[in-house]
Amino acid sequence: MKPLLFAFCVVFAFGGVSAREATWQPSPGHTQMPIWPGVVPDAQPVAGPEVAKTTGKEFLVANRPAVGVSPVSRPTMTVYSPTGKNTGAAVVVFPGGGYEDLAIDLEGTEVCDWLTPKGITCVLLKYRVPGEERYRKSAPYPKSGPYPESPMALEDAQRTVGLVRFHAAEWHIDQHKIGVLGFSSGGHLVAAMSTHFEKRLYSAVDGADKESCRPDFAVAIYPGHLSLSAAEWDADQGSKKFAIRKPAHETAADEELGLNPDIPVTRQTPPTFLLQAEDDHVDNVNDSLAYYIALKKAGVTVEMHLYAQGGHAFGLRRTKLPITGWPQLAETWLRTIGMISE
Repeated sequence: MKPLLFAFCVVFAFGGVSAREATWQPSPGHTQMPIWPGVVPDAQPVAGPEVAKTTGKEFLVANRPAVGVSPVSRPTMTVYSPTGKNTGAAVVVFPGGGYEDLAIDLEGTEVCDWLTPKGITCVLLKYRVPGEERYRKSAPYPKSGPYPESPMALEDAQRTVGLVRFHAAEWHIDQHKIGVLGFSSGGHLVAAMSTHFEKRLYSAVDGADKESCRPDFAVAIYPGHLSLSAAEWDADQGSKKFAIRKPAHETAADEELGLNPDIPVTRQTPPTFLLQAEDDHVDNVNDSLAYYIALKKAGVTVEMHLYAQGGHAFGLRRTKLPITGWPQLAETWLRTIGMISE
Protein backbone atom coordinates (compact mmCIF):
# COMPACT_ATOMS: atom_id res chain seq x y z
CA MET A 1 0.00 0.00 0.00
CA LYS A 2 1.16 3.54 -0.74
CA PRO A 3 0.59 5.29 2.62
CA LEU A 4 1.10 8.83 1.28
CA LEU A 5 -1.88 8.28 -0.99
CA PHE A 6 -4.04 6.58 1.58
CA ALA A 7 -6.23 9.24 3.14
CA PHE A 8 -6.76 7.31 6.34
CA CYS A 9 -3.05 7.06 7.03
CA VAL A 10 -2.45 10.65 6.06
CA VAL A 11 -5.17 11.88 8.38
CA PHE A 12 -3.80 10.02 11.38
CA ALA A 13 -0.12 10.49 10.67
CA PHE A 14 -0.34 14.25 10.26
CA GLY A 15 -2.89 15.11 12.88
CA GLY A 16 -6.02 15.83 10.85
CA VAL A 17 -8.31 14.36 13.47
CA SER A 18 -11.00 15.49 15.82
CA ALA A 19 -10.27 16.24 19.45
CA ARG A 20 -11.50 12.84 20.62
CA GLU A 21 -8.50 10.73 21.62
CA ALA A 22 -8.44 7.90 24.12
CA THR A 23 -7.24 4.36 24.54
CA TRP A 24 -9.35 2.00 22.45
CA GLN A 25 -11.61 -0.40 24.30
CA PRO A 26 -13.99 -2.98 22.84
CA SER A 27 -17.72 -2.75 23.41
CA PRO A 28 -19.11 -3.80 26.81
CA GLY A 29 -19.05 -7.54 27.37
CA HIS A 30 -15.81 -8.02 25.45
CA THR A 31 -12.27 -7.97 26.84
CA GLN A 32 -8.93 -7.48 25.15
CA MET A 33 -6.44 -10.23 25.94
CA PRO A 34 -2.69 -9.92 25.44
CA ILE A 35 -1.48 -12.51 22.94
CA TRP A 36 2.01 -12.71 24.45
CA PRO A 37 2.36 -13.76 28.12
CA GLY A 38 5.64 -11.90 28.55
CA VAL A 39 8.02 -9.85 26.44
CA VAL A 40 6.93 -9.60 22.81
CA PRO A 41 9.44 -10.88 20.24
CA ASP A 42 11.34 -8.33 18.15
CA ALA A 43 10.04 -5.49 20.31
CA GLN A 44 10.58 -2.01 18.88
CA PRO A 45 10.37 1.41 20.55
CA VAL A 46 7.35 3.58 19.83
CA ALA A 47 6.77 7.27 20.30
CA GLY A 48 4.19 7.86 22.99
CA PRO A 49 1.24 5.91 24.38
CA GLU A 50 -1.34 4.06 22.34
CA VAL A 51 -4.37 6.18 21.47
CA ALA A 52 -7.53 5.86 19.40
CA LYS A 53 -8.18 8.85 17.17
CA THR A 54 -11.42 9.66 15.39
CA THR A 55 -11.22 11.21 11.95
CA GLY A 56 -12.83 14.50 11.12
CA LYS A 57 -14.42 15.54 7.85
CA GLU A 58 -11.13 14.86 6.04
CA PHE A 59 -11.94 11.14 6.04
CA LEU A 60 -15.51 9.88 6.00
CA VAL A 61 -16.83 6.54 4.77
CA ALA A 62 -20.57 6.44 4.06
CA ASN A 63 -20.69 9.88 5.76
CA ARG A 64 -19.28 8.46 8.98
CA PRO A 65 -15.84 8.94 10.56
CA ALA A 66 -13.43 6.13 11.38
CA VAL A 67 -11.30 5.33 14.40
CA GLY A 68 -7.60 4.59 14.06
CA VAL A 69 -5.37 3.09 16.76
CA SER A 70 -1.63 3.73 17.06
CA PRO A 71 1.07 3.21 18.11
CA VAL A 72 0.49 -0.42 19.05
CA SER A 73 3.37 -2.12 20.86
CA ARG A 74 1.39 -4.56 23.02
CA PRO A 75 -0.80 -6.62 20.69
CA THR A 76 -4.14 -7.94 21.90
CA MET A 77 -7.01 -10.03 20.63
CA THR A 78 -10.69 -9.59 21.42
CA VAL A 79 -13.05 -12.54 21.01
CA TYR A 80 -16.60 -11.88 19.82
CA SER A 81 -18.75 -14.98 20.28
CA PRO A 82 -21.55 -15.84 17.84
CA THR A 83 -24.96 -14.36 18.54
CA GLY A 84 -26.64 -16.60 15.99
CA LYS A 85 -26.56 -20.40 15.81
CA ASN A 86 -22.90 -21.36 16.16
CA THR A 87 -21.48 -22.70 12.89
CA GLY A 88 -18.15 -23.63 14.51
CA ALA A 89 -16.32 -21.31 12.12
CA ALA A 90 -13.99 -18.56 13.36
CA VAL A 91 -12.37 -15.61 11.59
CA VAL A 92 -9.29 -13.73 12.79
CA VAL A 93 -9.60 -10.14 11.53
CA PHE A 94 -6.67 -7.94 10.51
CA PRO A 95 -7.64 -4.25 10.16
CA GLY A 96 -5.72 -2.22 7.59
CA GLY A 97 -3.85 1.03 8.00
CA GLY A 98 -0.63 0.78 6.03
CA TYR A 99 1.20 -0.94 8.91
CA GLU A 100 1.05 2.52 10.52
CA ASP A 101 -2.37 2.58 12.17
CA LEU A 102 -5.26 0.14 12.59
CA ALA A 103 -8.70 1.08 11.26
CA ILE A 104 -10.15 -0.56 14.32
CA ASP A 105 -13.85 0.07 13.66
CA LEU A 106 -14.12 0.43 9.86
CA GLU A 107 -12.10 -2.74 9.24
CA GLY A 108 -12.34 -4.37 12.66
CA THR A 109 -15.31 -4.22 15.01
CA GLU A 110 -17.74 -3.68 12.14
CA VAL A 111 -16.55 -6.97 10.67
CA CYS A 112 -17.41 -8.70 13.94
CA ASP A 113 -20.83 -7.02 13.92
CA TRP A 114 -21.38 -8.69 10.54
CA LEU A 115 -19.97 -12.14 11.32
CA THR A 116 -21.30 -12.94 14.79
CA PRO A 117 -25.02 -12.89 13.84
CA LYS A 118 -24.07 -15.40 11.12
CA GLY A 119 -22.90 -17.81 13.81
CA ILE A 120 -19.19 -17.14 13.26
CA THR A 121 -16.74 -16.39 16.08
CA CYS A 122 -14.80 -13.20 15.33
CA VAL A 123 -11.34 -12.63 16.80
CA LEU A 124 -10.16 -9.05 16.32
CA LEU A 125 -6.36 -8.80 16.33
CA LYS A 126 -4.79 -5.52 17.33
CA TYR A 127 -1.38 -6.28 15.88
CA ARG A 128 1.75 -4.20 16.28
CA VAL A 129 2.08 -0.96 14.33
CA PRO A 130 4.55 1.78 15.30
CA GLY A 131 2.40 4.81 14.56
CA GLU A 132 5.49 6.72 13.45
CA GLU A 133 5.47 9.21 10.61
CA ARG A 134 7.73 6.93 8.63
CA TYR A 135 7.86 9.08 5.54
CA ARG A 136 9.05 12.18 7.37
CA LYS A 137 12.81 12.16 6.99
CA SER A 138 13.32 14.45 9.96
CA ALA A 139 13.17 11.61 12.50
CA PRO A 140 13.97 7.91 12.64
CA TYR A 141 11.18 5.36 12.98
CA PRO A 142 10.91 1.80 14.29
CA LYS A 143 10.88 -1.13 11.92
CA SER A 144 7.45 -1.58 10.42
CA GLY A 145 5.78 -2.72 7.28
CA PRO A 146 5.10 -5.95 5.45
CA TYR A 147 7.11 -9.08 6.08
CA PRO A 148 10.07 -9.47 5.65
CA GLU A 149 10.84 -5.80 6.24
CA SER A 150 9.42 -6.36 9.69
CA PRO A 151 8.35 -9.63 11.32
CA MET A 152 6.17 -8.03 14.01
CA ALA A 153 2.70 -8.12 12.46
CA LEU A 154 3.20 -11.61 11.03
CA GLU A 155 4.47 -12.88 14.37
CA ASP A 156 1.33 -11.53 16.03
CA ALA A 157 -0.86 -13.12 13.38
CA GLN A 158 0.84 -16.53 13.67
CA ARG A 159 0.55 -16.43 17.44
CA THR A 160 -3.15 -15.50 17.33
CA VAL A 161 -4.22 -18.23 14.90
CA GLY A 162 -2.34 -20.71 17.10
CA LEU A 163 -4.13 -19.38 20.19
CA VAL A 164 -7.54 -19.69 18.54
CA ARG A 165 -6.82 -23.29 17.56
CA PHE A 166 -5.45 -24.02 21.07
CA HIS A 167 -8.66 -22.67 22.68
CA ALA A 168 -11.00 -24.08 20.04
CA ALA A 169 -12.86 -26.47 22.34
CA GLU A 170 -13.23 -23.82 25.06
CA TRP A 171 -14.54 -21.25 22.58
CA HIS A 172 -16.77 -23.76 20.73
CA ILE A 173 -14.78 -23.49 17.50
CA ASP A 174 -14.13 -26.21 14.95
CA GLN A 175 -10.32 -26.54 14.67
CA HIS A 176 -10.71 -27.08 10.93
CA LYS A 177 -12.77 -23.94 10.30
CA ILE A 178 -10.43 -21.14 11.37
CA GLY A 179 -9.83 -18.45 8.76
CA VAL A 180 -8.30 -15.00 8.37
CA LEU A 181 -9.77 -11.83 6.88
CA GLY A 182 -8.04 -8.50 6.29
CA PHE A 183 -8.17 -5.21 4.44
CA SER A 184 -5.42 -3.33 2.58
CA SER A 185 -2.24 -3.96 4.59
CA GLY A 186 -4.35 -6.40 6.60
CA GLY A 187 -5.10 -8.08 3.27
CA HIS A 188 -1.38 -8.43 2.72
CA LEU A 189 -1.12 -9.96 6.20
CA VAL A 190 -3.78 -12.47 5.13
CA ALA A 191 -1.59 -13.50 2.18
CA ALA A 192 1.52 -13.62 4.39
CA MET A 193 -0.28 -15.88 6.88
CA SER A 194 -1.49 -18.05 4.01
CA THR A 195 2.07 -18.66 2.82
CA HIS A 196 4.12 -18.54 6.04
CA PHE A 197 2.57 -21.09 8.37
CA GLU A 198 4.98 -24.03 8.37
CA LYS A 199 7.44 -22.36 10.75
CA ARG A 200 6.92 -19.70 13.39
CA LEU A 201 9.05 -16.57 13.11
CA TYR A 202 9.61 -16.64 16.87
CA SER A 203 10.63 -19.16 19.52
CA ALA A 204 7.72 -21.16 20.94
CA VAL A 205 6.18 -19.68 24.08
CA ASP A 206 3.67 -22.33 25.16
CA GLY A 207 1.32 -25.01 23.90
CA ALA A 208 -0.46 -22.62 21.55
CA ASP A 209 2.70 -22.41 19.47
CA LYS A 210 2.62 -26.17 18.94
CA GLU A 211 -0.72 -25.81 17.13
CA SER A 212 -0.81 -25.24 13.39
CA CYS A 213 -1.17 -21.59 12.42
CA ARG A 214 -2.28 -22.42 8.87
CA PRO A 215 -5.63 -20.73 8.15
CA ASP A 216 -8.33 -23.00 6.76
CA PHE A 217 -9.56 -20.18 4.51
CA ALA A 218 -8.56 -16.62 3.71
CA VAL A 219 -10.38 -13.43 2.69
CA ALA A 220 -8.32 -10.50 1.36
CA ILE A 221 -10.16 -7.24 0.64
CA TYR A 222 -8.32 -4.60 -1.45
CA PRO A 223 -4.95 -6.13 -0.44
CA GLY A 224 -1.58 -4.44 -1.03
CA HIS A 225 2.08 -5.39 -1.43
CA LEU A 226 1.33 -8.50 -3.50
CA SER A 227 2.53 -7.69 -7.02
CA LEU A 228 5.96 -6.91 -8.42
CA SER A 229 4.73 -3.48 -9.46
CA ALA A 230 3.84 -2.73 -5.83
CA ALA A 231 7.22 -4.03 -4.73
CA GLU A 232 8.98 -1.78 -7.21
CA TRP A 233 7.04 1.25 -5.93
CA ASP A 234 8.23 0.53 -2.40
CA ALA A 235 11.80 0.13 -3.62
CA ASP A 236 11.56 3.51 -5.35
CA GLN A 237 10.73 5.07 -1.98
CA GLY A 238 14.06 3.94 -0.56
CA SER A 239 12.72 0.87 1.23
CA LYS A 240 14.41 -2.51 1.23
CA LYS A 241 11.13 -4.38 1.53
CA PHE A 242 11.58 -6.58 -1.49
CA ALA A 243 14.66 -8.09 -3.07
CA ILE A 244 13.44 -8.56 -6.64
CA ARG A 245 15.48 -10.49 -9.16
CA LYS A 246 13.58 -10.41 -12.43
CA PRO A 247 14.64 -12.70 -15.28
CA ALA A 248 15.80 -10.83 -18.37
CA HIS A 249 13.03 -12.36 -20.50
CA GLU A 250 10.19 -10.91 -18.40
CA THR A 251 7.80 -8.60 -20.22
CA ALA A 252 6.19 -5.44 -18.87
CA ALA A 253 3.02 -7.45 -18.22
CA ASP A 254 5.04 -10.03 -16.27
CA GLU A 255 6.46 -7.24 -14.12
CA GLU A 256 3.01 -5.85 -13.35
CA LEU A 257 1.29 -9.16 -12.68
CA GLY A 258 4.21 -11.10 -11.22
CA LEU A 259 3.77 -12.04 -7.58
CA ASN A 260 5.86 -10.50 -4.82
CA PRO A 261 8.48 -13.22 -4.15
CA ASP A 262 7.99 -12.91 -0.39
CA ILE A 263 4.52 -14.46 -0.82
CA PRO A 264 5.50 -18.05 -1.76
CA VAL A 265 2.21 -19.58 -2.88
CA THR A 266 2.05 -23.39 -2.86
CA ARG A 267 -0.69 -25.98 -3.16
CA GLN A 268 -1.00 -25.85 0.64
CA THR A 269 -2.07 -22.18 0.55
CA PRO A 270 -5.66 -22.12 1.87
CA PRO A 271 -8.77 -21.41 -0.24
CA THR A 272 -8.91 -17.67 -0.84
CA PHE A 273 -11.52 -14.98 -1.59
CA LEU A 274 -10.29 -11.75 -3.21
CA LEU A 275 -12.11 -8.47 -3.82
CA GLN A 276 -10.88 -5.17 -5.19
CA ALA A 277 -11.97 -2.15 -7.24
CA GLU A 278 -10.28 -1.36 -10.52
CA ASP A 279 -10.17 2.33 -9.60
CA ASP A 280 -8.32 1.65 -6.35
CA HIS A 281 -5.49 4.19 -6.52
CA VAL A 282 -3.93 3.13 -3.23
CA ASP A 283 -3.45 -0.59 -3.69
CA ASN A 284 -3.44 -1.31 -7.40
CA VAL A 285 -5.77 -3.97 -8.75
CA ASN A 286 -2.64 -5.78 -9.97
CA ASP A 287 -2.07 -6.87 -6.37
CA SER A 288 -5.20 -9.02 -6.43
CA LEU A 289 -4.59 -10.13 -10.02
CA ALA A 290 -1.03 -11.27 -9.31
CA TYR A 291 -2.12 -13.23 -6.27
CA TYR A 292 -5.08 -14.76 -8.12
CA ILE A 293 -2.86 -15.95 -10.97
CA ALA A 294 -0.36 -17.50 -8.56
CA LEU A 295 -3.11 -19.28 -6.63
CA LYS A 296 -4.65 -20.66 -9.82
CA LYS A 297 -1.26 -21.91 -11.04
CA ALA A 298 -0.73 -23.68 -7.71
CA GLY A 299 -4.13 -25.36 -7.89
CA VAL A 300 -5.53 -23.46 -4.90
CA THR A 301 -9.28 -22.86 -4.70
CA VAL A 302 -9.74 -19.13 -5.29
CA GLU A 303 -12.61 -16.79 -6.08
CA MET A 304 -12.02 -13.19 -7.15
CA HIS A 305 -14.45 -10.31 -7.62
CA LEU A 306 -13.38 -7.12 -9.41
CA TYR A 307 -15.56 -4.02 -9.69
CA ALA A 308 -15.05 -1.01 -11.93
CA GLN A 309 -15.68 1.44 -9.07
CA GLY A 310 -15.18 1.42 -5.36
CA GLY A 311 -11.85 3.02 -4.59
CA HIS A 312 -10.17 2.03 -1.35
CA ALA A 313 -10.98 1.69 2.35
CA PHE A 314 -14.75 1.23 2.16
CA GLY A 315 -14.84 -1.60 4.69
CA LEU A 316 -18.35 -3.00 5.11
CA ARG A 317 -20.16 0.32 4.95
CA ARG A 318 -22.87 0.36 2.33
CA THR A 319 -22.86 3.10 -0.30
CA LYS A 320 -24.49 3.43 -3.72
CA LEU A 321 -21.58 1.52 -5.26
CA PRO A 322 -22.28 -2.19 -5.94
CA ILE A 323 -18.92 -3.29 -4.53
CA THR A 324 -20.11 -2.54 -1.00
CA GLY A 325 -22.46 -5.50 -1.24
CA TRP A 326 -19.45 -7.82 -1.08
CA PRO A 327 -20.26 -9.39 2.33
CA GLN A 328 -23.09 -11.35 0.69
CA LEU A 329 -20.61 -12.73 -1.86
CA ALA A 330 -18.24 -13.74 0.93
CA GLU A 331 -21.03 -15.52 2.82
CA THR A 332 -21.97 -17.48 -0.30
CA TRP A 333 -18.32 -18.42 -0.82
CA LEU A 334 -17.97 -19.60 2.79
CA ARG A 335 -20.96 -21.89 2.22
CA THR A 336 -19.49 -23.09 -1.07
CA ILE A 337 -16.24 -24.23 0.58
CA GLY A 338 -18.10 -25.84 3.48
CA MET A 339 -17.12 -23.45 6.28
CA ILE A 340 -20.72 -22.51 7.10
CA SER A 341 -24.03 -24.15 6.23
CA GLU A 342 -27.31 -22.75 4.94
